[in-house]
Amino acid sequence: MAAAHYRAPGRFTRAVMNPLVAGLTRLGLPLAGSAVLGVRGRSSGEVRTKPVNPLRLDGERYLVAARGHTQWVRNLRVAGEAELTVGRRSETVRAVELPDDAKAPVLRAYLRAWAWEVGAFFDGVDADATDAELVAIGPRHPVFAISAR
Repeated sequence: MAAAHYRAPGRFTRAVMNPLVAGLTRLGLPLAGSAVLGVRGRSSGEVRTKPVNPLRLDGERYLVAARGHTQWVRNLRVAGEAELTVGRRSETVRAVELPDDAKAPVLRAYLRAWAWEVGAFFDGVDADATDAELVAIGPRHPVFAISAR
C-alpha cells in the first residue's frame, strides 16, 4: 500500500548522522543546504526536530519526504506549520501537501540536488526518469510546499 510506505532509518543514521547534521545546522554550518525542521507532535504536542533538505524550485520552497510517510510528515499534516532553523535564524512556515500528480517536477529537482544522499530511497528512479515514472512513485514520497507564515 503506497500510503503506508516508510523506510525507517538505521541505528547509525538515528544515533549518529541525524544528530550530527542537526547539530552542525544549528551551529550555522548546514550540510548541502540542510535545515532543522521543528514540528509539533500530533499526540504529545511536543516539538519534534529532524534535519531536512528544503528545496528551492522556480521561486517556491518544498520539503520532500524521501523516506516516505514518516512521523514528521504525519505531524506536519496535522499541524499545518513548522519551524525551519539554520544557525540562529528560525522561520515559521506554513505547509501545504501537494497532490500526487503535481509532484513530478519537484521530485526530479530533489533527486538532482540530493540523489547522492537519498537516492536509495527512490527504488531506482532518478532525476532522468520519465514524468510517468515520477508520478508513479509520487504516492510513496509526500511533498509539501512551504511558505513564510
